[in-house]
Amino acid sequence: MNRVVEPEWLDQLPATDPRAVASRADLRQLNFIMGHAGILTRHLRQYLQTHPTLPQRLQVVELGAGDGSLAAELARRWSARGILADWTLIDQANLVSPDTLRTLKGYRGTVRVITGDAFAWLEQRSPPVDVLFTNLFLHHFTTDRLRRLLSQAATRAKLFLACEPRRSVFALRAAQCLGLLGCGPVTQHDAVVSVRAGFADQELSQDWPQIPGWRLHERPAGLFSHVFAAHRHD
Repeated sequence: MNRVVEPEWLDQLPATDPRAVASRADLRQLNFIMGHAGILTRHLRQYLQTHPTLPQRLQVVELGAGDGSLAAELARRWSARGILADWTLIDQANLVSPDTLRTLKGYRGTVRVITGDAFAWLEQRSPPVDVLFTNLFLHHFTTDRLRRLLSQAATRAKLFLACEPRRSVFALRAAQCLGLLGCGPVTQHDAVVSVRAGFADQELSQDWPQIPGWRLHERPAGLFSHVFAAHRHD
C-alpha cells in the first residue's frame, strides 16, 4: 500500500465546532485502545536505563499536543515511576483545558502551552530538550516536510519518540469499522486518511537525517500502531 497524504476534516474545523469536540473525544478513546501512553512510557524507561546521568527532572516537549490529554496520562504514569518532568505543549490551537493544566502541574511539574507552528519552534536556536515526542502527528506531512521536521528534531532533542498509524490492510479495515465503536463521521473519515498516510517498515528511519551519534528503533506496536525512537548515544 503506497503512502498517500490527504487533508483530514478535524484539521479544517474550528476548534469549537461540535464535530471537532466530538472527534477529539473519539481520539482520546482511540489513544487508550491503541495504548500509546504505555508504548511511549516503555521506550522512555528503556532510554533512562541506559542514560543514568540525565537530570532528575526532564524537559519534555510534545509537538501537535492537541488537548494535552496524552501528556497528562504520561505525567501520571511517569510520576508513579519517579520520573518528573516539565512540559511544553505545542499546537496550532490552544485546546488545553484548565483541568488538564491542573492535572499536569499536580505531578510536580511546570507546564508551558505554546500556540503556534511546530516548525517555528523547532527552528529556534536554543539548547536541546531531553525528550521530544509526537503522537498521531507525523503522518500529516508529505515526505519533504517530514524530512525537514525530523532534521530539525535531531538538533532539538536528546530523545525523539513518535507513535503513528500503521499503514497496513488490517489497520485500514479496522479504521473503516470505527463507527461500531460509536466514533463520529469526522473520526471515521480521518482514521482512514490517517492509515493511508501512516508508516511501515523502516520509513521514518530512512527519513531521519543520516548523521552520526544517533541510534534508531522502528517497529510495529500493538495491532494498529507504528513506533519510532531516535536517541543520541555519543
